[in-house]
Amino acid sequence: MKPSVLDSYALLAFLFAEKGHEKVVDLFDKAAHADLPILIAAPNWAEVRYMVDRKASTMRWTEVRQRLLGLPLEVVPVDRLLAEAAGEIKAVARMSLADCFAAALASQRRADLYTGDPEFRAVEKNVRVVWL
Repeated sequence: MKPSVLDSYALLAFLFAEKGHEKVVDLFDKAAHADLPILIAAPNWAEVRYMVDRKASTMRWTEVRQRLLGLPLEVVPVDRLLAEAAGEIKAVARMSLADCFAAALASQRRADLYTGDPEFRAVEKNVRVVWL
């Protein structure tokens, strides 16, 4: 199994059974069988956290967090190299900074990036995007 990165769009689709969530469910199943975690950059994890609050409630985050921590999901902290790579993408692409971190992480790890966010069209030449 090839390494995979989720942006917040993909993880939120999974959590709220939105369009494309089936691909994320399938990805988690494959990751569990391969004993290979799915990656998410810390800024994207932060987006998921605040979006759960906005869509549901702060109390719901406690439940969601426990569910996510039970999945083969690794939150990748931001180090200098990842921050510089995200900044390089942000300098040339019209994307949110958090999306730049997801793209930079996928590029660094040579991973597929799962999303439904059209902003990622800006990096399709450098990152393999799997569209939800």
